[in-house]
Amino acid sequence: MSTESREALGLDRLTRDGTELAAKLGVLALLLYWSYVLISPFLTIGTWSVVLCVALYPAYERMVRGLGGRRHLAAALLTVLCLIVIIGPATWLALDLVDSLRALASSADEWSIPSPPPRVKDWPVVGEPLYQFWDLASTNLREAFAKIAPQLKPVGGAMLGMATGAGVGVLKFFAAVIVAGFLFAPAPAFVAAAQKFVLRLASDRGERLLVLAASTIRTVSRGVIGIAFLQSLLAGIGFSMAGIPGASLLTSACLILAIVQIGPAPIIISSIVWAWSALDTTSALLFTAYMVPVNLMDNVLRPLVMARGLTTPMLVILIGVIGGTISYGITGLFLGPIVLAVIWELLMAWTSELDESFGEASPSGEPQ
Repeated sequence: MSTESREALGLDRLTRDGTELAAKLGVLALLLYWSYVLISPFLTIGTWSVVLCVALYPAYERMVRGLGGRRHLAAALLTVLCLIVIIGPATWLALDLVDSLRALASSADEWSIPSPPPRVKDWPVVGEPLYQFWDLASTNLREAFAKIAPQLKPVGGAMLGMATGAGVGVLKFFAAVIVAGFLFAPAPAFVAAAQKFVLRLASDRGERLLVLAASTIRTVSRGVIGIAFLQSLLAGIGFSMAGIPGASLLTSACLILAIVQIGPAPIIISSIVWAWSALDTTSALLFTAYMVPVNLMDNVLRPLVMARGLTTPMLVILIGVIGGTISYGITGLFLGPIVLAVIWELLMAWTSELDESFGEASPSGEPQ
């Protein structure tokens, strides 16, 4: 066989192998895409289930020991307990929010808006139309709302979509609690499978990173999410007992501020100021005596609950809260900071190990 024939045969074989490889990769990509489409509706539930199982597993083991080794009974009892703890506050918040909106709508006819000052007309561009609308609202608020109703429809649709997403998110979270209950008993088998998987990915540090991921989930869920939930719940009880308007909205604001590590102090201090201006002295004093410990409880509980200090920056937690809420609704409010905190801790551990390995590789002990 001549040289030209061998070269042509080799080129044909290379082309055939390349075409076959491209076809295999295409089929694999298509199968992966179809798999993602099929499981994407359950990703939030699955992620939440794993987070809850990891976070609550130490409590589950203690319950198993207390029940004499009956793992399935312990899983059922822990699931029911979690549902009771979650459904109660969630139902209270939802009903209180509905009552607040109903009271706001019923009092709309009693609102009084002062007449606009004449100097508003002199404002450039928007002065004249703003003055006319303001003047109409001061005399006939219902007609003023009817005038701007077409412009408010997109906003109303967006708010309705947010409310629907919040309701779906709550249902997904309840489903995740139930699914997590089924994960407690076979958890050791899942952990063994996860260890084999990470050892295949990174044999030298995979198991250590898996342990770090589990500890980070527990740290963030108990030291940040759990304390924030408890603190906001106690604050909401105080708001409702004091009769503060919009107690559910204030409770939600406390929850968000506590998760992002700012703390509910701005809301609680403002409510205390309101109490001293609107309530009698005894009621305001009792409200203050109750709310001050609630405001300070995170400073006491967080060092006791967290096994180690949270090294995740507040900016990462904040991005997780905002991004998670935008992407997954109300469940993302809790899930976002947990996932980002785990990724951050794993990334920091990985980079620190690289730095140590790089330093050890240098004979002089300094990076080269």
